[in-house]
Amino acid sequence: MGEWSMGPTTGAAVLCAGVAVWLAGGRRRTARRARSLFAGTGADAGTGAVGVGPPGWDRVRAELDRLRGRSAVEWWAPVAGLLLAVLGASVLPVVAGAAAVPVLRRTRLARTARRARERRTDAVIALCGALTGEVRAGRQPGEALLCAARDCGGFGQARAAVLAAARFGGDVPGALTVAARRPGAEGLRGLAACWRVAVDQGAGLAAGLDRLEAALRAERDQRNDLRAQLAGARATAVMLAGLPVLGLLLGTAMGADPLHVLLHTGAGLGCLVVGGALEGVGLWWVSGIVRRAEAA
Repeated sequence: MGEWSMGPTTGAAVLCAGVAVWLAGGRRRTARRARSLFAGTGADAGTGAVGVGPPGWDRVRAELDRLRGRSAVEWWAPVAGLLLAVLGASVLPVVAGAAAVPVLRRTRLARTARRARERRTDAVIALCGALTGEVRAGRQPGEALLCAARDCGGFGQARAAVLAAARFGGDVPGALTVAARRPGAEGLRGLAACWRVAVDQGAGLAAGLDRLEAALRAERDQRNDLRAQLAGARATAVMLAGLPVLGLLLGTAMGADPLHVLLHTGAGLGCLVVGGALEGVGLWWVSGIVRRAEAA
């Protein structure tokens, strides 16, 4: 029987398979913990019926957030760099993959913060609608706020202070102003103003809440429309960023060995540095245009 030797391609495949097994193992462990939390919050544990209340949902969502964080996309950059390093017999892809980790992490955190901000905005709009319904049903403002807060969020860590002020006749506008400091919850400042005018001056709280909800909905719809219009620019940037990878794949398929040219020749290294710099500047420029458009 002849001696078996492991080539670069086989070694890269074994390495990637090991990394995939490691990530999948962590994902399965977190999924098992989430399933145990579902089972523990069931209404009838003997029959297996699950009736998850709000505390159970919060724990399950926290576990799922940990799962997404554990398999964060930025950690695939070193894996890809290691694979290219094995295939191209060079340490440069490993260095580039390690350098890409903080950039990708910052991008992921910014996307997560934007989604959390949008969820808070939706929660504030829902709170205004529910509070309007409770006030029109004949409840007093404090009682209406307590009832509306059961089904709607938006207060965050200031929830206890707001509900205590509403229950015991405290400074509800002040507590709402504190809760409005979080990104996405700025609409609570309008709710605080409506509350102050209605309670102190006897104005109609329901009418003010209607106008506030309409204004918040219009602002959210305008932001969504702008984001939809900018989706073309984002898609173009992503497509242009992926063209070099497509070029490498085509060159490899044609037998040109582009990795050897880029990583082991002077002209190739120069093209790699200049091309990477232009690629980064182009992505930064397009991202700046999108950010300025959204801020305006």
